[in-house]
Amino acid sequence: MKKVGLLTGGGDAPGLNAVIRGAVTRLHHDKSTEWKCIGFVDGWAGLRDDHKVDLSMESVGEIIYEGGTILGTSRTNLYKTPENIQRALAVWKRHELDALIAIGGDDTLEIAYYLWRDHKLNVVGVPKTIDNDVSGTDFTFGFWSSVEQATQAIDDLRSTTMSHHRIMVVECMGRHAGWIGAYSGMASAADYIAVPEKPVDIQEICDVLKRVRASGKSHSIVVVTEGSKISGIEVAPRVVKDGTGRWTLSAEAQYDSFKNVILQPGQVGEAVAAELQKRTGFEARAIALGHLQRGGSPAAYDRILGTRYGVSAAEAVVQSKFGHMVRLNGLEVEVIPMKGLIRETQDEKKKYKLLPASFMDMASIFWTK
Repeated sequence: MKKVGLLTGGGDAPGLNAVIRGAVTRLHHDKSTEWKCIGFVDGWAGLRDDHKVDLSMESVGEIIYEGGTILGTSRTNLYKTPENIQRALAVWKRHELDALIAIGGDDTLEIAYYLWRDHKLNVVGVPKTIDNDVSGTDFTFGFWSSVEQATQAIDDLRSTTMSHHRIMVVECMGRHAGWIGAYSGMASAADYIAVPEKPVDIQEICDVLKRVRASGKSHSIVVVTEGSKISGIEVAPRVVKDGTGRWTLSAEAQYDSFKNVILQPGQVGEAVAAELQKRTGFEARAIALGHLQRGGSPAAYDRILGTRYGVSAAEAVVQSKFGHMVRLNGLEVEVIPMKGLIRETQDEKKKYKLLPASFMDMASIFWTK
């Protein structure tokens, strides 16, 4: 009997349980080898601390429609200290693992790649993020569920915004890439969308909203993301312009174990709403959708994509394609090397998949005079 571990790391995303179910089911039906599946609880922390559960067909049989992850998750950076690595290696050896499937975003995949590169561990990665910004794959599971949640929220907010003749600023997740904001904003006919990939000035937004009012419409919806680069507003910690005009992080920024800045939900949205009200004279309110975008049952698309990812990851294990990750390429799920997609050291700049400029060029026709 061979043993394979599974873990989920980073922020949760709808569809995680579909991946777990797909992988366990594929290994259960493997005709060449008998596999035992072990789930490590709370991501890399579970591997470090030897916190595990057995995964059987009975335990994963009906989890496909459940949100979150049955294994729990955390933002644990094994490479923060040498002790973390040694403890994780000891647990791997203790349980005589033959492989590990790591399901997560750029940070989780980074650790998976390093363990394969530095310690020759048999690791396969599965890309996960609601932000859809992981390089190498067309879409990550969780994204479409988040877009549906955000779109429904914006639709629901429209009636109260209309009743009070307000501007409603809706803040979506997306610190580096504006996929959720752009897609949900487009789907809900927002009057303006601001994303990290396209810096704007607050006055441009004001001018658009004034034209909207002049056309006879009594309310407006503005969609921003937590990483939107908007000149003319004051909010910290966030991205700001330095003395050379380049966008950088403010000095007050706080970081997690992966050196990601910790953003406070609502800061950008509130700052935008305050400045819009000040400059236009129209009453403005802001709401941060926050963790609503992570919660709830996964959309059908994410259940299917998650299942396909899980099955493909298990097949990669069976075929000994380690140091690889699964990805969606058009209509096909493939297995590709992680090398080249993951930064080689944690001091290098991360590689994100950004929203194409063509999307925002297309979207802007709806607010360009």
